[in-house]
Amino acid sequence: MDRRDVLGWMSAGAAAGGLGFLSPPARGGQAKTQEEPPANSAARGLPPLKITDISTILTAPNRVRLVIVKVSTSEPGLYGLGCATFTQRARVVQTAVEKYLRPFLIGRDVDQIEDIWQSSYVSSYWRNGPVLFNAMSGVDMALWDIKGKRANMPVYQLLGGKCRFAAHLYAHVSGRDIKQVEDNARAAMARGYRHIRVQVGIPGMATYGTRVTNEPTNREVIGPTNPRYVWEPGAYLRTLPKLFEHLRSTLGDEIELLHDVHERIAPHQAVGLCKELEKYHPFFIEDPLPPEEKDHFHLIRQQSSVPIAMGELFNTQQEYVPLIAGRLIDFIRIHISQIGGLSPARKVAALCEFFGVKTAWHGPGDASPVAHAAQLALELASHNFGIHEGYVFAPETRAVFPGTPEVKDGYLYAHEAPGLGIDIDEKLAAKYPVTDDPPFDFRWGTTRRRDGTVIRP
Repeated sequence: MDRRDVLGWMSAGAAAGGLGFLSPPARGGQAKTQEEPPANSAARGLPPLKITDISTILTAPNRVRLVIVKVSTSEPGLYGLGCATFTQRARVVQTAVEKYLRPFLIGRDVDQIEDIWQSSYVSSYWRNGPVLFNAMSGVDMALWDIKGKRANMPVYQLLGGKCRFAAHLYAHVSGRDIKQVEDNARAAMARGYRHIRVQVGIPGMATYGTRVTNEPTNREVIGPTNPRYVWEPGAYLRTLPKLFEHLRSTLGDEIELLHDVHERIAPHQAVGLCKELEKYHPFFIEDPLPPEEKDHFHLIRQQSSVPIAMGELFNTQQEYVPLIAGRLIDFIRIHISQIGGLSPARKVAALCEFFGVKTAWHGPGDASPVAHAAQLALELASHNFGIHEGYVFAPETRAVFPGTPEVKDGYLYAHEAPGLGIDIDEKLAAKYPVTDDPPFDFRWGTTRRRDGTVIRP
């Protein structure tokens, strides 16, 4: 029975005096039981569908390794897509999906999203971690996509419906010096952005968020005795307040300014920096501390009112729940595939609402268009949405993923198609294969202090 039959049967029931199976009590007492509809009717819901296959699609249309999971069902032509992108370890996630989750889940009912998540979570005994969670995320998002398609609704409708017409974006803006940051910020404002993340280069340093001029070649050995990819906090800590002062004086107070420290400074430096930036009213300062130092957020909270965003490296609830419940952060920055997909992310969003924390899910280029579509569905339905990271996908990636959410005037708009509203052109995706040379992204693990000490960005 398709959806029209469902609605027709419901309408007929309503016309007959209600959708229940009991007619009004007859004079004399006993209620008369109506005849139950056939066993395969809409009264028992849509017919069950089974997972028939789970596969991965690896593609890199703009040199970013994207991992997409496709869940096929027993209904011909009905499938769902999910993001499992761990770009630095794409092959490992592919193995986790195809060699472990696929045989575990084939034959399961596609409607049992929560149970599939919970059973997958403990299926390896040693649970959590970025590889397993990204693999689980791919399946989880795909199941939500399937559920939306079966209901003939966008996923945001299944999550409670729209709280807003679109999601505010922030633009990524950087420059080799303060003046170039200003020029690029003005260009972003001309495109309609009202929230801008600003990053400035530090001469001679491998500064996060700006172009690196001395980046090592893939085959160069970088280590404690060859620290060519160097970063030091001193010049950065002196430059950043000057950047904010300049932008406030030239761009005005109406534009919202954000900045990503990217965890490269010591706790006492983070406290001092937040205190110094307070007078410039940033929208938020992201990742002033690494996850290993999260207890120091108490010190920042005691001494500064600067809004703090944190979370893109978090995997488990043991990492983020204490910060949320302690009201030590203002924006949660979790990468939703890193925690297992849409199912756990909606729980995090609900928890955050009770503690006054807004969502600002991690959304760079290594969150695929499928991930952005899933984030957007949750953002449209969450009252405590804060901001969406405004990565703009290049034409090649958009062509591989028809239905990629639309950017317009500083907002991200969802397509009103059922499910996540996005698809993948598998033939075109195959034209952009993930290569194994280099075997992973060499930008991480190579940044060091002048004395050769590795930095944990």
